[in-house]
Amino acid sequence: MQSFPQQQPDGPVAVTRWLAVGSVLALIVLCLAWELWLAPLRPGGSWLVLKALPLCLPLAGLLKRRMYTYRWVSLVIWLYFTEGVVRAWSDKAPGNLLALVEIALCLVLFVACAAHVRLRQRAAKAAAAA
Repeated sequence: MQSFPQQQPDGPVAVTRWLAVGSVLALIVLCLAWELWLAPLRPGGSWLVLKALPLCLPLAGLLKRRMYTYRWVSLVIWLYFTEGVVRAWSDKAPGNLLALVEIALCLVLFVACAAHVRLRQRAAKAAAAA
């Protein structure tokens, strides 16, 4: 397993970290609001609200800058992206609009995680070369 420097992140790394954390938090809020109040599958809410729970798992790892977390989140988020695409295509308003927001947040999270990993690997290589 490769070790990465744990000093305070510089500008672009910090931005990608906060984009990732912010988009996960926004997805959690969106999932809860969507399935409880805004456009639940059944009146009064549905058990689909439980889809927000797996999004809570990576928060600690993202905040602690664990590379493994950034890597697996960038893969798992495609499940939420897929749900967003299916519901954007099949749901009626406002559900389809909420699905578009979910798609956008998933894309932001993926790009933030991928950029974070790439920038940290580049910094580690530069530190090893120095």
